[in-house]
Amino acid sequence: MSFWKDKKVLITGHTGFKGAWLSELLIGREAEISGISLPPEGTDSLFSQLSLGTRMAGAFLDIRDAAALERAVTDFAPDFVLHLAAQSLVRRSYRDPAGTWATNVMGTVHLLDALRRLERPVTAVIVTTDKVYENNEWAYAYRENDPLCGHDPYSASKAACELAAASWRRSFGNAQFKIATARAGNVIGGGDWAEDRLVPDIIRALRSGASIEIRNPASIRPWQHVLDPLHGYLTLAEQMHTASGGRFQTGYNFGPEPADVHSVGTLAETILKHWPGHWTDASDPEALHEAGRLSLSIDKARCDLGWAPAWRFEDAVEKTIDWYRLVDGGADPARLTRDQIATFEAAA
Repeated sequence: MSFWKDKKVLITGHTGFKGAWLSELLIGREAEISGISLPPEGTDSLFSQLSLGTRMAGAFLDIRDAAALERAVTDFAPDFVLHLAAQSLVRRSYRDPAGTWATNVMGTVHLLDALRRLERPVTAVIVTTDKVYENNEWAYAYRENDPLCGHDPYSASKAACELAAASWRRSFGNAQFKIATARAGNVIGGGDWAEDRLVPDIIRALRSGASIEIRNPASIRPWQHVLDPLHGYLTLAEQMHTASGGRFQTGYNFGPEPADVHSVGTLAETILKHWPGHWTDASDPEALHEAGRLSLSIDKARCDLGWAPAWRFEDAVEKTIDWYRLVDGGADPARLTRDQIATFEAAA
């Protein structure tokens, strides 16, 4: 943990769910952090609940604005960049495919090009998704050398981010400019309020006493608590930063153990053990395409980085629902978030 003390870390997407958890995590490690992001969506965002706007530097800007992004990067002059900014919702990507590609691909290109021109060493972790792989709906877990593709605009744009990062690494990477990509599974955790995302939708239904409508109960996903992949990103950044000869500058999967890959229906049933309610099957054969089965092999991260998930599926669900229930009962979300980080770090 002492590694990050006083390191200058730029987080893109710091107002989002994962970005807010990462910001709190690095504040606890005494890093000097700054964020670049659009303003948070909604009044109950985790960014606002943690009062991050007064506890860290940052700028609200659109990463599609190359000039503004380069100014912010140059002014802060980071040692590390963790790139989380994205249009990350699959169904929204069907409504706005061009905007999704512009943000996810050209936004990433703008960032990489700004970093290329920094006259100082910088280590960058570009965060993509488990959905970058060509999904054949087969049973085995996807490995880092499986083909990239993507059916929907979100998934395809994230696969394109992988290609952009590889291109910049091969064309411009050197001992001063290091680039890796991180492909995480389906993350859960307290403070996620996104539209059209499973756990926030479940929480909203439970709060109101409504039945939970599950679109794809049989779909299989690699569920993990948000702190597990964030720990993976930091482990990758640290080891890449200190390594020589281009080691670790590649793509890594961060997901749960194989036994913790479960269906959407199983996730809903496990949540209801901690917050009673009921769900109904709202499957629609005419709905927009979403992958039926996703799972990631984490052997490479385990062997190369010594990383492994700290919390099992049941732990991740319990910690997630505890967060929402305690906050609903009047608990301070900032203190609760820090307490869960401390518990996680003890386990990790």
